[in-house]
Amino acid sequence: MAGDIHRITRETLDKLRAEYHHLTTVGRSEIARVIEAARALGDLSENGDYHAAKDEQGKMEARIRQIDQVIRNHEIVERDENAEVVQHASIVSVVYEGDGDDDAQEFFIGSIEERPEGIPVASPNSPLGAALLGHALGETVAYEAPSGVLRVRITGIR
Repeated sequence: MAGDIHRITRETLDKLRAEYHHLTTVGRSEIARVIEAARALGDLSENGDYHAAKDEQGKMEARIRQIDQVIRNHEIVERDENAEVVQHASIVSVVYEGDGDDDAQEFFIGSIEERPEGIPVASPNSPLGAALLGHALGETVAYEAPSGVLRVRITGIR
């Protein structure tokens, strides 16, 4: 994963840089204070506050490394707001072959770092994401899934 290029929008890069700055400054200072306060409570072997703070510190440091990796290995993707085809950062509604229009599912095509709340991500490198890219409303595309070839019709692009 270290060499993977992360295709993201400029807005996402800006958000990640802001989060990285916050975590490496304010976040690290706050967690250090919490750990120090928990240490002052005594015996570390049975100190739940200390262990919880150390666990939180580990999660924060993992997130810092993850963001750093994206920032170091990114490619900016420009979105054409007037495009009538699926592109990076599109939210696409699809209906699987054999399902009715009421069974439409939405997917965000892009990086998990850009994902809108509550919408599953289809990476542009995934079979579904790659199949959808460049196709227009109403088109049916096929892609290879573990269970065989699946077909979806594009019912919405935003």
